[in-house]
Amino acid sequence: MLDALFSFGGIFFLIASLAVGSFFFSKRRIIGMAQTMGTKPHSLAVYYGFYAAIWVFVPAILVLMVFTTATKPFLEHYILQALMTAQPNLPDSFVALKVAQIKNIANGFVAADSDVMAALGQDYLKAERMVEQLRLAVVMLIGLVGLGVATFRISPQFKSRIALETFLKRLFFVSAVIAILTTIGIVASLLFEALRFFAAYNFFDFFFGTHWAPNVAFNSGIKTDESAETLGSFGMVPVMAGTLLIAVIAMAVAVPVGLFSAIYMAEFASKRVRDFIKPTLEVLAGIPTVVYGFFAALTAAPFFRSIGLNLGMDVSSQSALAAGAVMGVMIIPFISSLSDDVISAVPQSLRDGAYGLGSTKGEVVTKVVLPAALPGLIGAFLLGISRAIGETMIVVMAAGVSANLTANPLESVTTVTVQIVMLLTGDTVFDSPKTLSAFALGITLFVATLMLNIGALTAARRLGEKYD
Repeated sequence: MLDALFSFGGIFFLIASLAVGSFFFSKRRIIGMAQTMGTKPHSLAVYYGFYAAIWVFVPAILVLMVFTTATKPFLEHYILQALMTAQPNLPDSFVALKVAQIKNIANGFVAADSDVMAALGQDYLKAERMVEQLRLAVVMLIGLVGLGVATFRISPQFKSRIALETFLKRLFFVSAVIAILTTIGIVASLLFEALRFFAAYNFFDFFFGTHWAPNVAFNSGIKTDESAETLGSFGMVPVMAGTLLIAVIAMAVAVPVGLFSAIYMAEFASKRVRDFIKPTLEVLAGIPTVVYGFFAALTAAPFFRSIGLNLGMDVSSQSALAAGAVMGVMIIPFISSLSDDVISAVPQSLRDGAYGLGSTKGEVVTKVVLPAALPGLIGAFLLGISRAIGETMIVVMAAGVSANLTANPLESVTTVTVQIVMLLTGDTVFDSPKTLSAFALGITLFVATLMLNIGALTAARRLGEKYD
């Protein structure tokens, strides 16, 4: 019971409970103060409660996270020093193993193989308990101090609503900054490793090469004087072509079905039919991609192959057609749901005006509703394209991993995401050109997707201005 109380989750529960208690305490206190003083509070009582709860919860949680993060290196250093004191002649290669063994002994996962290890396990357990008790005391003290500060400030004249809104604005700003910094960090990490790759492999050979064969798995380091045969061949044109081919097939399946189903649900279907069709379509979005991959490999690919054989065509057992078609089925609920929401959001006044001019139902849909909803529809299609470009499991299981430069959907192809997964997994050296080429592919895919987003948003903005 005490172990659960001293754990991170237990302390979090205590702080949350204290915050809830301070919420109700502050609400009753401000109401009592207002009745005693015969004045009306500046804000509603609930704002005073939230103000006190924030003063209790936010500082205590921040201290809890900082304390938890900072004490882990301290415990690591403490047990390492104790181990080196007990066994000064221990080889460096065994230090990490012994430290992990001491932790397992302290947690009761394994039995000690000597008295020294048992003693070190007990020392680590005592130090851990002491740190946990100190953490609980500090965090609860911070929470109580926060409650005291809030209680001191609360009065009928205190503008708690403004204070709460100011805190929320700052919280939203910090969240936006974190999101921006995260994006910058992702791009910077990709770009740094990609530049290391381009220091060893020619830039133009990568972007315009037509042969992809990263056949070097091990390398002692990046050396710019190595030959192309040593580095492997990293022409990304076949990989990007396979990505675009599968994405086009997927969108050719998803866009018509998703858009037409959205038009039917928004403009023609009754409420009873709509309430049945929309949840049924959205069930497809909850199916794991590995299930779609199994379906593509075991059902769709043999089906297309049998049709091709009957027509006298040579269809590969793993083809872009099978992967793209099944991927399109997977994307249907995304496009259908978003398109339905966009079409339903078109003002009814536009429809009524068109009907007043004598337009038919079909003319209203094709000449009024769809043009007005086009900016939102472009966003839905863009989400579907991004989903198709980023899919990996279906491609691996249905389209294969061979990089073929072809526009024939009946042949086996691969995509950028599949190659990134293959390059970063397995027994390979991180500094090898083979591994670093994954970051070059990643930054290329990022830039391509970014340009696609910018183009789609620019088109949507111009079309949206037309119907404002």
